[in-house]
Amino acid sequence: MLMDYDYLVFIGRFEPFHNGHAAVARYALSRARKVIFLVGSADTPRTIRNPWTVAERAVMIQSALGDASDRLIIRPLRDHLYNESLWIAAVQRTVAEAVKADGGATDARIGLVGKDKDASSYYLQEFPQWDLLDVRHTETLSATELRRYLFEANQLNSHGGLMLIRANVPGPVFDMLDAFRKNSPAFKQLVAEHQFIDTYRAAWADAPYPPTFVTTDAVVVHSGHVLLVRRRAEPGKGLWALPGGFVGQGEGLLDSCLRELREETRLKIPVPVLKGSIKGEHVFDHPERSQRGRTITHAYHFEFPAGELPEVRGGDDADKARWIPVSEALEMSPQLYEDHLHILEFFLGRG
Repeated sequence: MLMDYDYLVFIGRFEPFHNGHAAVARYALSRARKVIFLVGSADTPRTIRNPWTVAERAVMIQSALGDASDRLIIRPLRDHLYNESLWIAAVQRTVAEAVKADGGATDARIGLVGKDKDASSYYLQEFPQWDLLDVRHTETLSATELRRYLFEANQLNSHGGLMLIRANVPGPVFDMLDAFRKNSPAFKQLVAEHQFIDTYRAAWADAPYPPTFVTTDAVVVHSGHVLLVRRRAEPGKGLWALPGGFVGQGEGLLDSCLRELREETRLKIPVPVLKGSIKGEHVFDHPERSQRGRTITHAYHFEFPAGELPEVRGGDDADKARWIPVSEALEMSPQLYEDHLHILEFFLGRG
């Protein structure tokens, strides 16, 4: 059968892969010889927004579309929260590499498939070189709703939630989600995170306006090492992070940053020396950077080119503080909290 396209590109997070995704994929398979899935938010830690690895999501896709497995090409796609051009370039590069690896022609007919459902689908307009197939919306619970039902599945009277999940994802995907719920050590921590975030948001539910939180973070680089702390509790328990926290009502941004730095790392470099070592500062404000709610952080970059690494130890919200080689820190994406890898990349390169 003659196909309209050699390849159709399907971009998504697929957290999890549900019936709506499957409908789009089936439509794409009816129009193209092969479908290239770009699985977003790759190489990130498990969170309540991104609970599954790329490998796990690839299995979901392959199991749901098993009869067409030889026509599926699945590739990871990293986020670039603060550099849209880099993300667009990554999409273009990944598609070109996938086509080449598949033996496709340089003039292969390529299109983009998706559902232009809301503002989050803006990316569908970013690739004018490819035809856009805007697929009609398929009624299904959203991935956000499905994750909530899963995290609450061990509570009393949760059977209905499991039935809703079963009704809205392909059968093999449900089996995988149920096994994850019952057997994965990661699931218990995700449930604790979900409960923490629910309680946190409920505390602000009666505010007259949705709150916007202001925080600061310190990027301290000394002799080719960056100072990181390991988080003691939710959210992000066990993940590595930049030293930082919420701005107090009676302090300025820099004073907040210095206070949090000293509280969490016991760094004994004098404040005047720290202030004199500031190399840069920037605001990071991606609307989805924090699960707690709208949170804007002001990050300061402190630079000490040479010398012996000062002693540090964890304190306050951090159970450990450690100097980590910059090259190693930039490869720690699955272990880094929220958008802290992107903040490191902004100041230290490899964006």
